Amino acid sequence: MDAKVVVVGSLNMDLVARAQRLPRGGETLAGEQFFTAPGGKGANQAVAVARLGARVAMLGNVGDDAYGQQLRDALQVEGVDCQGVGVCAGVSSGVALIVVDAASQNAIVIVPGGNGLLTPESVQRFDALLQGAEVIVCQLEVPAETVAWTLARGHALGKTVILNPAPATGPLPPEWYTQIDYLIPNESEAEALTGLPVTDLASAQAAAERLRALGAGQVIVTLGAQGALHVDGQGAQHFKAAAVQPLDTTAAGDTFVGGFAAHLANGFSITDAIVFGQRAAAISVTRSGAQPSIPYLAEMTP
Repeated sequence: MDAKVVVVGSLNMDLVARAQRLPRGGETLAGEQFFTAPGGKGANQAVAVARLGARVAMLGNVGDDAYGQQLRDALQVEGVDCQGVGVCAGVSSGVALIVVDAASQNAIVIVPGGNGLLTPESVQRFDALLQGAEVIVCQLEVPAETVAWTLARGHALGKTVILNPAPATGPLPPEWYTQIDYLIPNESEAEALTGLPVTDLASAQAAAERLRALGAGQVIVTLGAQGALHVDGQGAQHFKAAAVQPLDTTAAGDTFVGGFAAHLANGFSITDAIVFGQRAAAISVTRSGAQPSIPYLAEMTP
C-alpha cells in the first residue's frame, strides 16, 4: 500500500543535556540530566505523521554505526516505511548536541554525518514512493541540491509539497518558491528568508506576504506561544496556541508539520490540519526529547 506522505530529510541521534541555563563561551557548566533520543527534523516529522494517523515513508541516510541502526529501528517500530533509508559506509550518523535550560530554551549543534550524503540520485531511486504519495515533505538538514530536486519532482508530479525551511540561514533559491504549496517557517526562519523582523502578528504577516510574493503557494508562520499565522490569497488567519507549561520545545515544530501533513493527506481542510498540528505540538512541548515527545492519535482529544 502506498504511503500517503513521503518525508525526505535528516535522521539524527539527539544527545540532550539539561542545565539551569545555557553555557557561555569558554564556560564549563554542571548539567542536571542527560539522555539520548532519536531525532533529526526529517525523522521527527515522519514519526509525527505515523503516530498521528497517516501512512508514511522516509527517504534519508544514516551512518554504519550503532546510532544508525537505532535510528532505523526507531522508525520501523512506528510503522514508517524505511526502504529508502540508506546506510553510508565509513560515515557517522547525524548527531545533534542539545542543551536545554530551565526555561525550556535550547541551543543545538548538528553534525550531519550521513545526512550530508543524501544526493538527488539517492532520492530518485525511490521515485515510485514519490509517485504514490499525496504529500511530500522536505526540510533543510540535507544538501540543498537534494531538496531542490525533490521540490521540483513533487511539483511536477502534482503532489502537495511542504517545505519546512529549517534551519534557514538566509533566502531560499528563487526558483524554489513556485514549487512549494505550503511553506512553514517559524519566526526566526521567516526573518532569515525575508530579511524582515518578525516579532508579532503584523510583522509575521508582512513576512508571509513577502514569501507569497516570491511565489510560495501558502505560508504558515509558527509563532510558539503566539500560535500560528496562515496567509494565502484570501488574506491572513491567526490560530491561537493552547496554554500549556512547556518542558522541552525541541520537536514542537516537527510535530506541527507532521500533524499538519498527516491531516492534509487524510483529506481534512487546511484549517482543520493547522488546528490538529497545533494540538499535537502543544502536547509535545510538555515532554522531554524529540521523538519521545510526539503524541499518538489516541491522545488527541479535541
